Amino acid sequence: QVQLVESGGGLVQPGGSLRLSCATSGFTFSDSVLTWYRQAPGKERELVAHIGYTGDATNYEDFAKGRFTISRDNPKSTVYLQMNDLKPQDTGVYYCRASGLGFDYWGKGTLVTISS
Repeated sequence: QVQLVESGGGLVQPGGSLRLSCATSGFTFSDSVLTWYRQAPGKERELVAHIGYTGDATNYEDFAKGRFTISRDNPKSTVYLQMNDLKPQDTGVYYCRASGLGFDYWGKGTLVTISS
């Protein structure tokens, strides 16, 4: 059974940090490209960052550059998103996605709220 379980969300003050995790099982993690998305209240889901099979290749949307870092641990089948200098506009539900040849899986998300 395929599972992607995000964790690490919560309420943080502006300028704070969070580290999101997405623990996976049920498929070959090392054969997947991993992507973090987010969806703010009342807005469409948007891409945040993605990482290639070995972790050497990463890409970030402009709002994430310099503040967020995506990483993966293939032996643990887990992908991370380190988020620093958080802003109120970073508020939303954060989802991880694992995609590869013939498969495309999503987690259920973890809520991040940035507020003073």
